[in-house]
Amino acid sequence: MVRVVVVGGGIGGLALGAGLRRRGIEVAVFDRDTDVAATGGYHITLDQRAQTALRELLPPEVFERLLASSSALRLRDRDAFWDRRGRLLGHGPDLGADPSADIDRITLRTLLAEAVGDDLHLGRTATGVGHDDHGTPRVEFADAAPATGDLLVGADGTHSLVARHLAGGPTNTPAGIIGFSGRTPLPSLSRSERERLGPRSGLALGGHGAALYVGYLDPVGNAALDRPELCMALTTGPTYIWGAMLPESSATDALRGLHGEALRAALIARFAELGWSEHVLEVLDRADPHTVAAFRFNAASPRARELAPWPAGRITALGDAVHATPPTAGMGAGAAVRDAADLVENLGGAGADPAALTAAVDRFEAAMRLRGSEVITRGMMTVRWILATDTVLGAAATTLTTPLLAAATRLLHRR
Repeated sequence: MVRVVVVGGGIGGLALGAGLRRRGIEVAVFDRDTDVAATGGYHITLDQRAQTALRELLPPEVFERLLASSSALRLRDRDAFWDRRGRLLGHGPDLGADPSADIDRITLRTLLAEAVGDDLHLGRTATGVGHDDHGTPRVEFADAAPATGDLLVGADGTHSLVARHLAGGPTNTPAGIIGFSGRTPLPSLSRSERERLGPRSGLALGGHGAALYVGYLDPVGNAALDRPELCMALTTGPTYIWGAMLPESSATDALRGLHGEALRAALIARFAELGWSEHVLEVLDRADPHTVAAFRFNAASPRARELAPWPAGRITALGDAVHATPPTAGMGAGAAVRDAADLVENLGGAGADPAALTAAVDRFEAAMRLRGSEVITRGMMTVRWILATDTVLGAAATTLTTPLLAAATRLLHRR
């Protein structure tokens, strides 16, 4: 029987472990965390393709709990676009027929870990990747014996040890933006801000590379599957999960060294310096300080031919390890899940024969390159748009045009 070793227990690695286990394939998933809930408590979007993949990877009862713990986009109002003063610039498309759902990252990771069961090994920090004396893929750990398998898969994220081994260097570079995220319960906001933000997600753009995404999440009131007895959502009431963005600079690099209250206060001060209105920053000011964190946006090449730039073999990688994408597309985790489903499908019937495994990996990597190119291209469109406002011309254009757009929007609403 084929044995698969997975390095990394994030969304992609756990989805792969769950799918292999469901197919009866021996698998071992290793992750350096000691608790699956030890991850950013933010939300990710699962479109129809990601949901279809999860339905194939998970036992039906786990998939039902996943839907019962998710917030359906179709039950939200249309997304909104604002300027730095909170003036409405326009709306996104009608979400009434959108099958996508948002779910807490912690909730999803917990459910996936349950599906992997005893095949998940926590507290294992990988230190080296290669082959043993017999040519069998092998991973070494800082504090445990090495593990070997017929196939080794790196699902260890943006700074992947496995993908770096395969590519001979990093597989992505900084995208030019530092992100800051946090969670703010809806009741913590003033009435006027609750009304302005509403039960929808939105994006505010203010020039000088500053932007603020505010995502609405309500997996109880807006459940994708109305089965409250199955709900395991971390978020139990309407919550805004926001992401602030600033261009990389010495100032934003200094913010990355702060945490909690200090980070929140410094972030608000920076946006205020750039002319953002106090009420627009209320969602930051009233966030739970323990949830506020900073992180760098990284991106791989959007060119499919430059992704997974190694010959197929019995060591491969998936998800952000190969196609790191900024969160601006809302598709990164979904793409990792689809990677996992595709690899499981390709491994079906391959057995432990090295040639058959290599052929299966070759097919998987070819499809993954196209999938990765799509999500990176989408994510970088928004990044480039934000960074364009950090030029002299871009900042001036933003300052001049947003009031005109806001005025035009008010006129349209009055008709």
